[in-house]
Amino acid sequence: MAASLLSFNSTSTLFSNTKTSQFPLISWNTGISQVPISLNLKNRKGKSSSRSFSLVCKVASVQSPAEIECVNIAKDVSQLIGKTPMVYLNNIAEGSFANIAAKLEIMEPCCSVKDRIGYSMITDAEQRGVITPGKSTLVEPTSGNTGIGLAFIAASKGYKLILTMPSSMSMERRVLLKAFGADLVLTDPAKGMKGAVEKAEEILKKTPNAYMLQQFDNPANPKVHFETTGPEIWEDTKGKVDIFVAGIGTGGTITGVGHFLKKQKPNVQVIGVEPSESNILSGGKPGPHKIQGIGAGFVPGNLDRKIIDEVIEVSSDEAVETAKELARKEGLFVGISSGAAAAAAIRVGKRPENAGKFIAVVFPSFGERYLSSVLFQSIREECAQMQPQP
Repeated sequence: MAASLLSFNSTSTLFSNTKTSQFPLISWNTGISQVPISLNLKNRKGKSSSRSFSLVCKVASVQSPAEIECVNIAKDVSQLIGKTPMVYLNNIAEGSFANIAAKLEIMEPCCSVKDRIGYSMITDAEQRGVITPGKSTLVEPTSGNTGIGLAFIAASKGYKLILTMPSSMSMERRVLLKAFGADLVLTDPAKGMKGAVEKAEEILKKTPNAYMLQQFDNPANPKVHFETTGPEIWEDTKGKVDIFVAGIGTGGTITGVGHFLKKQKPNVQVIGVEPSESNILSGGKPGPHKIQGIGAGFVPGNLDRKIIDEVIEVSSDEAVETAKELARKEGLFVGISSGAAAAAAIRVGKRPENAGKFIAVVFPSFGERYLSSVLFQSIREECAQMQPQP
């Protein structure tokens, strides 16, 4: 047991027939006890008198977090990851034959689904003995959200982190990464994520004690979704999910969740979403687009295409407009890739053959991360022109 602590938390009134005197209640280690107190008092004429009484003492102890039982407090920030809620889409899904519910990964501690893999990949590398806090330098290419997921875990564990990111990603991403203490290297936006990967590999070769987590190929990525995200969706829908919709970035979410759901219910449909401007999974060519977080421009190693039943193309413009509608019609402030996923889910829900079915869709990130992006460009311009009223 740690040392006792005296605390002064309330007052006790003495002698109701005289001028009120107040003394603090003293509390220390165990139980509630009475302490005998003697006071010598003088009245207004200077006459002395003696009074004895018992002071009631309460208890307050100083304990380490490990000693305190039955409290619902996370030991550290990593324990806040997961168990995100689901919510039905209502107004925006008007005309849908199916019920559509969104998995709100926007409610992770750093507001993105990538919080899960940030923790999973670092923990896995530690368990395999390939990285050590305070010694290893982590290097990773990112479109932003994985970098943020890595950055807050790296900060809490004591790792140096170097990230490479296309300069087309939002300013909020840059600020957040730097706020967590990460070193950030921007790359040519025309080269997409492939350019960021190449720069990360270059940095890896010349940095001592460096290790690349490789989110696009690291099996700890889909593994955490198989072990957590999939079971959460299954539990929250009571196993009623018929169709699962998710954007394809690293391939981790759709692969992990898809495998879990099909294991529970083999006829579950798994539908991926990619930008129409960079539709390589649909047989097209890579290209620039505005849907940050998906459409990497190559087929990631973590993507198991065998579990995907369909890939839907969504344009950048449709993704942006749907994200705006989610804020206006549902009160859900989400990013562009969430808009893309919602647009695809609603499209699937309006198919007559899906009447009465249950669609689960992942909303990967929070809208505040996109304030400087095309998503809110018109609103920024409107706000910039606002003048104070007389």
